[in-house]
Amino acid sequence: MNVNPELLKSLEILIHQGDLKEEEWIDYPDYGFRQYFLFKNPETGASIALLDYEKGGTIPTKHTHASNQFMYCLEGDYEYTDSGLRLKPGSFYMNPKDHPHGPTVAHERSLLIEIYDGPHYYEKPEYHTDETIGGFLAKD
Repeated sequence: MNVNPELLKSLEILIHQGDLKEEEWIDYPDYGFRQYFLFKNPETGASIALLDYEKGGTIPTKHTHASNQFMYCLEGDYEYTDSGLRLKPGSFYMNPKDHPHGPTVAHERSLLIEIYDGPHYYEKPEYHTDETIGGFLAKD
């Protein structure tokens, strides 16, 4: 029986820490963090990424998202300064679509998992460029 090898491939994704490629990190040097996408759905805008903040790294402005945002803190101390919510190792954070939040600051180096269930933004925020925003704007 001849079986197409493509049919034997799994749709599952497994990425080990050692598989992360340095050149695939997206740097935001003016804001003290970098981002690594583990998963992107180009059709829906949903994604899962690692965020690596240096001490003092920040999202400088209050903003909203075009979908629900979820974060899980692996390392560090990361604060939403408007609300005083602080993510420390083992903390889960959920911010609903259209809810204003931020700015943020990393009180120490912080590593977070960030998940969106759809597109990230309605409009490109100041800390993104045309290259870094990718396909994560809501479609009209």
